[in-house]
Amino acid sequence: MKLISENLHIISKTTKEAVLNRDECYIKNLLERQIKTQPDWIDLNIGPARGAFAGTMQWLVDIVQSMTDIPLSLDSTNAEEIEKGLSLAKQPQKWIINSTSADEARLDRVTDIAAKYGCSLIALTMNSELGIPKEADKRLELAFEICSAAEAKEISNDRLYFDPLILPVCVDQTQAVEALNTIRMLKESFEPQVNTTIGLSNVSNGCPKELRPLINRVFMVLAAGCGIDSAIVDSFDEELLRINSVIETQTAQKSYDNAYLSLFEIMQNFEELDAVKYDANDPQQVKIIKTAQILLNHKVYTNSYLEI
Repeated sequence: MKLISENLHIISKTTKEAVLNRDECYIKNLLERQIKTQPDWIDLNIGPARGAFAGTMQWLVDIVQSMTDIPLSLDSTNAEEIEKGLSLAKQPQKWIINSTSADEARLDRVTDIAAKYGCSLIALTMNSELGIPKEADKRLELAFEICSAAEAKEISNDRLYFDPLILPVCVDQTQAVEALNTIRMLKESFEPQVNTTIGLSNVSNGCPKELRPLINRVFMVLAAGCGIDSAIVDSFDEELLRINSVIETQTAQKSYDNAYLSLFEIMQNFEELDAVKYDANDPQQVKIIKTAQILLNHKVYTNSYLEI
């Protein structure tokens, strides 16, 4: 699974202030930490980038390209900022726009930019009328609409990364399964195939801080078993990166990795959770399986689910 590092975002108060104040030292230190993890892309999440934040994308792109050749994911609701950033790209065909929805105006504008620069595009299976549909087949319908618009501008399927969208498990845990089902449907419904991605940390938003990393890691493994191609992740979570390597190589590095590998296998083979193989005497493996039970809607989520 390819990884998009999410760690430069103005949701963080300190990062937001650093961007506003053009604090190059802070930004470079943050980027250096991300570069060390060697993600496939670095996401630059600058929000709407208006007013005092105008010009942010160009400023950040200049800094990143002075430090690394790692491709960028340009993440903004402001299409003009995205285009300004792409205009500076040394290899724009390796970059990603994050993102478009199925809304006609946004879709038309962003596909124009993707077509102009030859880059890839993350597409959210939602629109302003429906929001995020609760059913996988409705999300698939929106994906077909987006794919059709992209095809009209000669954007090939291999440049599309569909995000099925995931709601926090503590808000509606049924949606974790629906997102997994959507990933499978997306991988099966297009010829040539499209790519898939997901904002991984969304699945644990609102959960207690101590639970979030485990929920993210287990969901990543389940999604990998469903065929997901990439994920937007916290690249400072070393254990998450290690587990991704375990799944990629299919080689356990620690005793509890067998539980992750077994979860991957049952998802890949469309088997039930009861078929998973794990050591019930290993507390870490038990936590992994309990988390899978929550994410696959076999048990009801509570903040104390690991203690039950």
